[in-house]
Amino acid sequence: MLDKTARTGLNSLGLPGAPADTRVVVAMSGGVDSSVVAAMLHAEGYDVVGVTLQLYDHGAALARKGACCAGRDIHDARRVAETLGFPHYVLDYENRFRESVIEEFAESYLAGATPVPCIRCNERVKFRDLLGTARDLDADCMATGHYIRRLEGPAGPELHRAADPSRDQSYFLFSTTPEQLDFLRFPLGHLGSKAETRALAARFGLAVADKPDSQDICFVPNGSYAAVIEKLRPGAAEPGEIVYLDGRVLGRHEGVIHYTVGQRRGLGIGGGPSGGEPLFVIRLDAGGRRVIVGPRAALASRSFPLAEINWLGDAPFEAAPEEGWEVAVRVRSTRPPKPARLHPLGPDRARVDLLDPEEGVAPGQACVFYAPEGSRVLGGGWIRR
Repeated sequence: MLDKTARTGLNSLGLPGAPADTRVVVAMSGGVDSSVVAAMLHAEGYDVVGVTLQLYDHGAALARKGACCAGRDIHDARRVAETLGFPHYVLDYENRFRESVIEEFAESYLAGATPVPCIRCNERVKFRDLLGTARDLDADCMATGHYIRRLEGPAGPELHRAADPSRDQSYFLFSTTPEQLDFLRFPLGHLGSKAETRALAARFGLAVADKPDSQDICFVPNGSYAAVIEKLRPGAAEPGEIVYLDGRVLGRHEGVIHYTVGQRRGLGIGGGPSGGEPLFVIRLDAGGRRVIVGPRAALASRSFPLAEINWLGDAPFEAAPEEGWEVAVRVRSTRPPKPARLHPLGPDRARVDLLDPEEGVAPGQACVFYAPEGSRVLGGGWIRR
């Protein structure tokens, strides 16, 4: 590391000067990933400052054991910092988190969309408010435990998928702006597996080395979206009709918030009008309190609109060729990217045309753009009706 610094004038984080002269704020959730980042950088001699966000009241009904930024995790982050000997701060972001993430989650869900609050949290809390706090602490950069890579390209820093496809978090980080990317660092993105991260944690003697990964959304107990919405918006679960695509009423439901696009189980109405075909939720009409169902083939989409585009390509977004940008897109975090054409409709709006249809494209989900070949992330946007 010292040889590289002497040779290039840059340290391992790509910044000028020795590690001891470089202050790094590490966003510490209390899990193994961010703890390893802090330990790695501290071992290299960086001036590490750990920061943990308290995002909600630990004792409230919405909190649950094992979620990031809950009471136990704050304690674990503090213990790592104390063990290794660097300063650690806990910041109360509860109001900001509720206003910027939870409230929109509730409103989107009530409107029949399928929101992704983890993206909004990264966009509006961690990479905006916390990044601002890091600058206030005179940090030279901020590091996180996300599995994604930041690589230097001809036009500046680029965002790339993680080396381990099973750990890649690029879907949740598409809204990272070029200005934020200039300040951010992701030391784990090059690792080949989570096992490597846990081995590093054991090597550094971290008590969290075997701590399980957090599951689901941090403020959603046991993955029950509807239960959270009912707590946030009492009386929101109004009953209505389950309707076939052609308008025929097939049954009743106890609230649109209990359903998502693509859902098959739990409809309670048997097969379709003919009695034999499996039925899926095709779309949600929140205003009319209707759940529209149909055959699986009706879930397929070839084209859909996007809003709130964040573009990370080198050329201006609206300077697309006549046939649109050639990209690969991911419409769910668990699905592989698929070939598509991206047609700008303004500075932050677009239409996506898929080469092959994709099932279950739902309003409120993110659509993330990738280079047709290679690992580069080109941005993304939010799927609209």
